Amino acid sequence: MSDYFDNKDPRELKQRIFYVTVLVVILFSGLAVRFWYLQALHGAHFKELSENNRIRTVKSVAPRGIIYDRNGTKLADNRPGFDLYIVPEDVTDWKATKERLSNLIELDEESINKKLDKAKSRPKFQAVKLKEDLTWEETVKIESYKFEIEGVFLEVAPKRQYLYEESIAHVLGYLGEVNERELKRLKEQGYTSGDLIGRYGLEKSHEQVLKGKSGIKEIEVDAVGRKVKVVNWSPPYPGNDLVLTIDLPTQMAAFEAMSEVAGAAIAIEPSTGRVLAMLSTPSFDPNLLSSGISQTQWKELIENPLDILTNRAIQGQYPPASTFKPIHAVAALEEGELEVDTIIHAGPSFWFGGREYRDWKAGGHGEINVHTAIVESSDTFFYQVALKLGIDRLADYSGRFGLGAKTGIKLQNEKAGLVPSVEWKKKTFNKKWYRGETINAGVGQGYILTTPLQLLNAYAAIANNGTLYRPHLVTEEHSPTGETLKKIRPIVLDRVELKPENLNLVKRALLGVVEEEGGTARFLRWSKLGIAGKTGTAQVAKLGKIRPEDIEDVPYKLRDHAWFAGFAPYDDPKIAVVVLVEHGGFGSTAAAPVAQKIFKAYLERETDGKKRE
Repeated sequence: MSDYFDNKDPRELKQRIFYVTVLVVILFSGLAVRFWYLQALHGAHFKELSENNRIRTVKSVAPRGIIYDRNGTKLADNRPGFDLYIVPEDVTDWKATKERLSNLIELDEESINKKLDKAKSRPKFQAVKLKEDLTWEETVKIESYKFEIEGVFLEVAPKRQYLYEESIAHVLGYLGEVNERELKRLKEQGYTSGDLIGRYGLEKSHEQVLKGKSGIKEIEVDAVGRKVKVVNWSPPYPGNDLVLTIDLPTQMAAFEAMSEVAGAAIAIEPSTGRVLAMLSTPSFDPNLLSSGISQTQWKELIENPLDILTNRAIQGQYPPASTFKPIHAVAALEEGELEVDTIIHAGPSFWFGGREYRDWKAGGHGEINVHTAIVESSDTFFYQVALKLGIDRLADYSGRFGLGAKTGIKLQNEKAGLVPSVEWKKKTFNKKWYRGETINAGVGQGYILTTPLQLLNAYAAIANNGTLYRPHLVTEEHSPTGETLKKIRPIVLDRVELKPENLNLVKRALLGVVEEEGGTARFLRWSKLGIAGKTGTAQVAKLGKIRPEDIEDVPYKLRDHAWFAGFAPYDDPKIAVVVLVEHGGFGSTAAAPVAQKIFKAYLERETDGKKRE
């Protein structure tokens, strides 16, 4: 060996030693640079990755605030439920994972892919919610096979529970998962993918009050992502509670009375604008929607020909028919076109412009004054008065009573109705107004449209002598500990300035509709509740004379809409009620009986030891 080195040129040997030294220096320098890169420059980042590989962060969903009726009865509460989560980074075989999940629970591959795509922007190792509110059977299956499915785990979370289901669904609303467009707008408010948000009703309009503040749970996992223990927990804070103006027994009475028909029933406190009951039928179960309805079920719901998700109380727009006559009468009295003793011949028909305008009563009403015209609901009387008054003055007084404008109630998509005028027709159709159209408007037909809530608010103003309140559904907001945070006071929208004698004349006539011979709602007299009100039958199609007993022979979509609007007790109004039965035929036979049950439910009950009078 020594001969080998002896025979080598010393310069060559030194050169080789130099190259080896340089290589060693380069290698160690590379290691040093890499060490600096990992530990100094990006140490915090890789520490976070390491921690995330060991610690999983899961949101602790805050319970939503509880919703009560005015008497303290719970309407919406929370219950525990199980959600299924997955950590995508823990999955090595997606095909097997998706297949196993699909076999165990009702969750197809397409749904899994949508959830994962939606959560692409999330931080690494953050869990993705795959399914909300598993059934007990699904929970047991996942728990039994969790060691065979990569990256999945279950978490307990509060679930919304609507205790009275369909009976108050359009008021309370329901929840739905926040979408990508909303996430961009709401991310700063703490919303993340998979969160639920108010989609309808009070759940939507009071989302910020009810939602609460979610917490964070940090879970330690083993090498394959299985939960070991909870290492840190920041508890959620519940949302605030709402106390509604709704009186549950009155609401339930309306629901039971309207369960077989389509329409709306609303009750309001005339002295405050507090809504005592609000019902739209047919209804839906908000529990199904809030727990994650399938695409097929959702499609069936929104394509239902009866428009189940439409709140007919505030979105349905109908001709008010004869319920409009009291407002018409007030306008004519105020404008001097009628006096208390003005007599008009109200025959079986009225001819104008070569056209016959018929009365509902075959023989007419004879020589009558305005009181009798309201009591007996004479059409031919109001045809003639409408021509004297004119459409613009009729429109003016309609607007004073709140028709043709939204009431401002805090629910979504309230409609404004329609009060026609000369200017409106010119602007809308570029056509002149004809006096024959005034005749139709005078009895609540033609272009004029109202929502049930608008009409109710108008009757409440008649009952309380001219004050138009903004209808409201919430009376108080409470903290989770029961502290009163806010009280909602009645808001006056307007005051209808009327001569007391004119308003009292109309109110007495409304009492006569129930109490006097010939009144169209006389059968309500036997309830002894002091009801004052008006029936109405809104024409949908020209059918000629139809008797109540023959209504079943008329195709459903061609039947008239049935109205009742009124208040009670007459001398001290505590409640005003409007009932609209779509295609119900006659107000006296379809709507008034529903109203009677609502009046009785509210007025014949003892509250706080005192019986309402």
